[in-house]
Amino acid sequence: MKCAELLLLLVASSVCLSAAIAAQQTCPADLDSKCGDDASSGPGDWEGEFFPGIPKIKYEGPTSKNTLAYKWYNAEEVILGKKMKDWMRFSVAFWHTFRGTGGDVFGAPTKFWPWEDGTNSLAMAKRRMRAHFEFMEKLGVDRWCFHDRDIAPDGKTLTETNGNLDEIVEVAKKLQDETNIKPLWGTAQLFMHPRYMHGAATSPEVKVYAYAAAQVKKALEVTHYLGGENYVFWGGREGYQTLLNTDMKRELDHLANFLQAAVDYKKKIGFNGTLLIEPKPQEPTKHQYDWDVATTFSFLQKYGLTGEFKINVECNHATLSGHSCHHELETARINGLLGNIDANTGDPQIGWDTDQFLTDISEATLVMSSVVKNGGLAPGGFNFDAKLRRESTDVEDLFLAHISGMDTLARGLRNVAKLMEDGSLDELVRKRYQSFDSEIGATIEAGKGDFETLEKKVLEWGEPTVPSGRQELAEMLFQSAL
Repeated sequence: MKCAELLLLLVASSVCLSAAIAAQQTCPADLDSKCGDDASSGPGDWEGEFFPGIPKIKYEGPTSKNTLAYKWYNAEEVILGKKMKDWMRFSVAFWHTFRGTGGDVFGAPTKFWPWEDGTNSLAMAKRRMRAHFEFMEKLGVDRWCFHDRDIAPDGKTLTETNGNLDEIVEVAKKLQDETNIKPLWGTAQLFMHPRYMHGAATSPEVKVYAYAAAQVKKALEVTHYLGGENYVFWGGREGYQTLLNTDMKRELDHLANFLQAAVDYKKKIGFNGTLLIEPKPQEPTKHQYDWDVATTFSFLQKYGLTGEFKINVECNHATLSGHSCHHELETARINGLLGNIDANTGDPQIGWDTDQFLTDISEATLVMSSVVKNGGLAPGGFNFDAKLRRESTDVEDLFLAHISGMDTLARGLRNVAKLMEDGSLDELVRKRYQSFDSEIGATIEAGKGDFETLEKKVLEWGEPTVPSGRQELAEMLFQSAL
């Protein structure tokens, strides 16, 4: 295609996109505007409900054909000694649900919600927050998660930006008091602004490091003020593109000092929430320092931070690092680090972070098996760090996606209960290791199995007889519960 033709196509596409956005706009970003009462202005539904055609979502059971009902998630039902809502502690992610546009590196936004007016104004942020709380109320979810810059716009200075955030936080606080909905966790967005192109806590520029510290300081204060139960660190740009221009040791030292300063400030302001680190191997950086749970655990151990942080495991990040979500959850659990789960999944044919809603019953059952073994996730929970597909553009799709995700995890919990009641899979595992229930096995597990003693035992026993691992039977027993 010639340059002139390409330019003409781009101009035409831009005009079409602008027309599409204009067609979706309803009222100006002014909450005092009465244009919602004017039929000629379009559906100004913020004067009443934001989701007028959606009822409160209720549990109707597996036989229901109602797509706007829970088939498996029954919040008050007791399973394995806890109500389902206490096992799950579901949360809505503000950024994907209310700031997701459907845009990607190859295409423009596809989602134009009725309440949006195309601006990033404070008035629009307030309206958006109201829509968010109505959504959670109708969904029956009493927790939410946020980035600071997703709920309030940047200003020209840090002071102005903090003022914007304070204004929106007051709106959120009022809505929380009216609904009894609270943050599962808050965090600072330290990856989108150009100042963070080299990282935040690992930036080679000291002024950027200081700015990131000031931003986290404010985000911690806001999370504390709103009653948040946790605070998350996701270092999307805390890594490198090439080691040729990177002093890795210095960057890791800086990151550890940054996290220690966060611990100190958390204690200073009396915030009792859990600090969480969310591992991810790469994207947007080539290599991210908190590659996976094991790498993060090693980092925490080296810098003496293991008692101050837990892990927020995101399932899609697990697969990007070459692991299953179950592996990452178990690695965190057995090391006493499992604090929260970002409930999503990726496409096995795609090598990036697609953030899809988890709908695989098998994976959900494995996830819930770790949660049950962990005794639950509180004060953490399941945050739906998941977004609609680019092609899903109906407001109802927001509800359908969350209903499906919640039902999938609820079904996983029910399956775990069936497996535990049957006991066959647990018994298979027990028998596989039963030789260590012997006297010599107990000696080894107590750390007292010296090589001389073990050599004598080998000479006494002769060649070991190694039993079958019975993997196929284990898979059969697992599948029988699905």
